Amino acid sequence: MIGLRKTMASIAVALLVLCIAPIRGDAAPYAALVMDARTGEVLHARSADRKLHPASLTKMMTLYLAFEAVRTGELRLDQKVRVSRRAARQVPSKIGLKAGRRVTIKDLIRATAVKSANDASVALGEAIGGSEIAFANLMTKKARKLGMKNTTFRNASGLTHSGQRSTARDMAILGRRLFYDYPQYYNLFGRKKTRTYGKTVYSTNRRLLSAYEGADGIKTGYTNAAGFNLVSSAKRGSKRIIAVVFGGKSSRSRNRRVAELLDMGFKRAPRHAAVVKTSRVATSRSPLPIPRPGTQRSLIARAGVELGNAIAPAAHASNLPIKLSAYAPLVSPSPLRRPGGESPLLLATTPQPKPEKPASDKQALSGWAVQLGVFAREETAIAELASVALSDINGLQSAGRDVLETELSGQQAWRAQLTGFDQSGAKTACTALRARGKECFATEAVSH
Repeated sequence: MIGLRKTMASIAVALLVLCIAPIRGDAAPYAALVMDARTGEVLHARSADRKLHPASLTKMMTLYLAFEAVRTGELRLDQKVRVSRRAARQVPSKIGLKAGRRVTIKDLIRATAVKSANDASVALGEAIGGSEIAFANLMTKKARKLGMKNTTFRNASGLTHSGQRSTARDMAILGRRLFYDYPQYYNLFGRKKTRTYGKTVYSTNRRLLSAYEGADGIKTGYTNAAGFNLVSSAKRGSKRIIAVVFGGKSSRSRNRRVAELLDMGFKRAPRHAAVVKTSRVATSRSPLPIPRPGTQRSLIARAGVELGNAIAPAAHASNLPIKLSAYAPLVSPSPLRRPGGESPLLLATTPQPKPEKPASDKQALSGWAVQLGVFAREETAIAELASVALSDINGLQSAGRDVLETELSGQQAWRAQLTGFDQSGAKTACTALRARGKECFATEAVSH
């Protein structure tokens, strides 16, 4: 009897192994790539061009196109869009959008970047493309333009679709483009939590962000078909490394492998390397000539001021002559409450018309503003203001956003301001921004 039981037990174990084996055989294939983000040089690759399910890494492209739409003016961060039934019906991860409700673009961006919410990403795609199918076509076209030769998108979320495929190499390219093409938004990917749609949501990548020194993004992804995917970026000293893993067996083993790959990248990458700029960065950088010795810009450069795309610090902007810009993104009509106040203002969202006559350099001062710097291109100033609008500092999202044309060393330039504060509120807001590493200056605002 005992022998029979042992035999039956052995048979049961054998059958279990046979049942499990096919599942293991169908497990998501592994692929990896390590890139020096400064140059785009590949430092390690394994099955890097194998077409696999990207899962929520797909949302990196959804966000790239959203940032582009905001830059071109196709969308406004404060713009509200109606949630479709299709978007609301997406499976988790989601933030619980309700069909028919209206939600801001900036809330959709935050939810997509931090929470990896499927409902938010579909709503965002529909706002840009009109439908998710049309948006997926835009995603694929953009992938080709960015050099992602082996990627095809079929939806905005990354949920499994038979025709949706990408590679470790292509996702590394996309991760690098997000960092260099839209640096003003990159902080979203490093947040461990944020406020969106009236609730606090937590990052799907917070464990690696907390555990690995220098990690500051970018995106996780998981489906049964894809396994545990991750594109991660980390900076140590002058080096920035991007590591990609497809087909991890668990979130823990995936994170461990990504940490190993990042370590490998930091060891192999040279200490000094010139950044090979992407085309998007090249077109958004200053077109101004190299400053002559003795000019204000050369003095600033020699002082070692590095303010992203700013060509002069925020405090210096107050001393420059003012010419009202032809385009002001948002103008707040009256003082805001201080950051953390109970109720933000409703803002006018219509761009200001171009003045028929040149504005006088002597403008009346009304209220207070937070100045973010002087920029060589108007679109860069607008982008800096958009970046602040996406921050989770209370009160800043509803501040007015204004761009003022000015002149620096005989060249056209633009000042970026958050408007609608009283003096105390402006100083409080600037203190909060500085705590986040943002250079700013509280000043009296210029009226229109």
